[in-house]
Amino acid sequence: MMDAGRHPRIEILTLSEVVDVQGYVGNFQVRVRRKPRYVIEDLCTGCGACVEACVWKDRVPSEFEAGMGMRNAAYIPFPQAVPLKAVIDPHSCLWLVKGKCGKKCERACERGAIDFEMQETFLDLKVGVVILATGFDLTDDPSLARYGYGVYDNVIDGLQFERLSSAGGPTGGRILTKDGRVPKAIAFLHCIGSRDDEASEYCSRICCMYATKQAHLAREKTGGEVYQFYIDMRTAGKGYEEFYKRIQKEGVYFIRGKVADVVPDDGRLLVRAEDTLLGRLVEVPVDMVVLATAARPAKGSKELAQLFNVSLDKDGFFMEAHPKLRPVSTHTDGIFLAGCCQSPKDIPDTVAQASAAATRALVLLNQGQVEIEPTTARVIEARCSGCGECTLVCAYSAIEVVEGKARVNEALCKGCGTCAAACLAKAIVAQHFTDEELVAEITGIFERERVLA
Repeated sequence: MMDAGRHPRIEILTLSEVVDVQGYVGNFQVRVRRKPRYVIEDLCTGCGACVEACVWKDRVPSEFEAGMGMRNAAYIPFPQAVPLKAVIDPHSCLWLVKGKCGKKCERACERGAIDFEMQETFLDLKVGVVILATGFDLTDDPSLARYGYGVYDNVIDGLQFERLSSAGGPTGGRILTKDGRVPKAIAFLHCIGSRDDEASEYCSRICCMYATKQAHLAREKTGGEVYQFYIDMRTAGKGYEEFYKRIQKEGVYFIRGKVADVVPDDGRLLVRAEDTLLGRLVEVPVDMVVLATAARPAKGSKELAQLFNVSLDKDGFFMEAHPKLRPVSTHTDGIFLAGCCQSPKDIPDTVAQASAAATRALVLLNQGQVEIEPTTARVIEARCSGCGECTLVCAYSAIEVVEGKARVNEALCKGCGTCAAACLAKAIVAQHFTDEELVAEITGIFERERVLA
C-alpha cells in the first residue's frame, strides 16, 4: 500500500465508486463518483487532532476492527491507512446529521482541512484496460444464528478473531471473552456456509488453513483447550500439510463432524456435534466459538458486472473467459480479473493471479493497437430499417442505431450471430458464417459421405 501510495504514476481514489462505463478495449470512458470526505486531502496531514476533538467518541463500531472495537465520527481508518488522512462519517457526525455539535474538530485542525460543505463530485476517466479486483465478503447467511452468531456474545467469526489476536487490535493481542476473561476452551467450526446445499455449495479454500493458524495462536496465547470441528481438512498448498501435522502435535483436538448447534450452558457455550470417526454424538463446553465462515462475492458485484458487461457464475463470482487457457481474462476484451472476485483463493494464488492480470494489461497497452476477430457481424444498410431489434438482443452492446441504420462496433462484437438470427429483414450477416456458406458446408459433407458410400 505504501509503494502504491507513493508511486508517481498511481492515483488512488478513496470513497469512490464506478457509476457508468462506455466504450471498448483501448477506449473505455469510466465515470467515477467521489463521495465527500469532509476533509481536504491536500491539507490534511493525518495528525489526528480532529479525531481527538470529536465529541462523538467511541460510539461507532469500527469497520477495520470488524466490530470488535469502536471509533469516533471523525477518524483515521487504521494506523497504516493509505492515504493517511482523516475522514468524517456523515451517518454519525452530529453536525452533519443534526446540525449541532460545536464543530470542535474544525477548530482543532490547524491546517483548516475540515470542510462540512463538501459535496460529491464526478470524475470522467479515459482508460485502455480495466482490472476488476473487488475482493470478497464473509457470508451473512441466516443459518449463522444456529451457531449463536449475533445471539451470544462469545460467538465470533474468523476475521474478528484475527483482530483479537493482532497486537494492534482492540485487546492489544490478548484473546479475551466479551467480559474480559481468558478463555479456557475455544472451538473452531469449519465450513460454516461453505459446502452447504442451503448456503454455498463451493469450498471457500482459505478456511481450513486460517482456522488451523488461529488454533495455533489460541494455544499459544491462552494455553487453553482448542477444538477443531471439521468435515474434511483441505491443506493443498506448499507446506500446508506439514503445518497441519504440527498443530496436531501441539495438542489441538480435531473432531471430524458437522456441528448441529451451539447453546448456552451455565455461563459457557455448549457445542453439539457428531464425531463421524467414532460414530457418536459429542457435547463440548467452551468459552468461545470461532466460525470459519464462507467467502462470498463482494457486495455490489452484480451491479459492477452489469456496468462492465462481465458474466457471473452461478455463485455470483466473475466468470473468466477460460478456466485453463485464459484464467485472468473475461469475455469482454480489455477487462481482466484478479483475486477473490473470480473465486475464493488464498494469498499466494491471489498474488500470482494479480501478477498475471497486470502482465496481460501491460502487454495489451504496449501493443498500441488491438487485433479483432474477423468473424464479426456486418450490416447490409440497404435492407436495414433501423427497428432496433438487434440492439435489444446483443449481449455485448456492440450495436447501436445511428441515423436510422444499425451500426456494429467491431471492437465489441464477438460474432455470436444472435443479431443475425433476430433480424427479420436479414439485414445483418455473421461474416464467414453466412447462410450460403453454411449451406455449402453441409452440402459438401453430404456429398463426401455419398462418394465414400
